[in-house]
Amino acid sequence: MKVLVTVKRVVDPYVKVRVKADGSGVETANVKMTMNPFCEIAVEQAVRMKEAGTVTEIVAVSIGTQQSQETLRTAMAMGADRGILVETDVEVQPLAVAKVLKAIVAKESPKLVILGKQAIDDDSNQSGQMLAALLGWPQAAFISKIAVNGDGADVTREIDGGLEKLALKLPAVVTTDLRLNEPRYVTLPNIMKAKKKPLEVVKPDALGVDVAPRLKTLKVEEPPKRGAGVKVADVKELVAKLKNEAKII
Repeated sequence: MKVLVTVKRVVDPYVKVRVKADGSGVETANVKMTMNPFCEIAVEQAVRMKEAGTVTEIVAVSIGTQQSQETLRTAMAMGADRGILVETDVEVQPLAVAKVLKAIVAKESPKLVILGKQAIDDDSNQSGQMLAALLGWPQAAFISKIAVNGDGADVTREIDGGLEKLALKLPAVVTTDLRLNEPRYVTLPNIMKAKKKPLEVVKPDALGVDVAPRLKTLKVEEPPKRGAGVKVADVKELVAKLKNEAKII
């Protein structure tokens, strides 16, 4: 079966994030970028399924600027067969992402779509669920295990109370959690091979999708610096400070 896996280019998680001087957003100029960690897990899962003989083709999809081609090449170095970049300079929000992916799904007809549960830049955690709703497909979010059996899949997903096991009919949409797998290290030979794999570039207009933002960011600011702690002599003084100064009791 064919699997569609999504990848997003984000600021490296080990880089200190800085807010722009005008408060319009996060500084990305001259900042190291990488594939979203949850997307890496999604690609790794698709590759493992192909190695097991369950999957025949892996198509990696990214939505973003021209530089997102680097992210797609990384996905192909990990094992994806080809890539599709929906190129736009607009900040693409979750609903627009879902609409673009719906158009790609209609074109590619995959049996399974694997997304990272969220991106570490906006932390929206919405695109997978919205895509499933638009397609009318079964969905399982935050999965930590998946096994495809014929026309169905058995998944284990992370929930507040522990683990939940579900049986899905394919085609379906799933989003990955941290415990699903550990992504492989990309080797230099595979990076070189990835350069020869096909990468298609399309515009949102060609897919019939309007990606104009519906939400406007008014201001971005860093959280206030944490103040120094205060030592108290006894419980009575602690309670008094919580009541009179912190006003939380």
